[in-house]
Amino acid sequence: VELVESGGGLVQAGGSLRLSCAASGRMLSRYILTWVRQAPGKERELVAASVWSGARTDYADSVKGRFTISRDNAKNTVYLQLNSLNRQDTAVYYCAAGVAMSRAAGGYNYWGQGTQVTDSS
Repeated sequence: VELVESGGGLVQAGGSLRLSCAASGRMLSRYILTWVRQAPGKERELVAASVWSGARTDYADSVKGRFTISRDNAKNTVYLQLNSLNRQDTAVYYCAAGVAMSRAAGGYNYWGQGTQVTDSS
């Protein structure tokens, strides 16, 4: 499975951003797709996860009500909509995939290269 993120950038506090993750490979419907972030000096944190069908999603408490994970299965693309951004959301955001849903970032086998999101306030 190959994952390529895009859409990061500078955003002011309270602003919005949408990240995209293009997935390629075989049997993509098997995989749980997630967004994981890593802030400077901190461990990786899983922020959102979704099964391929979208029937089940999970969010970190820190982003519930602000971030939304969604998919376009026809394009093999997963999105993360980030709203009401704040300084604590500054991080590199990674797309990751695995065969089982887990809140532990280490539970996912496939990773993209990451995209930077920075609060410019």
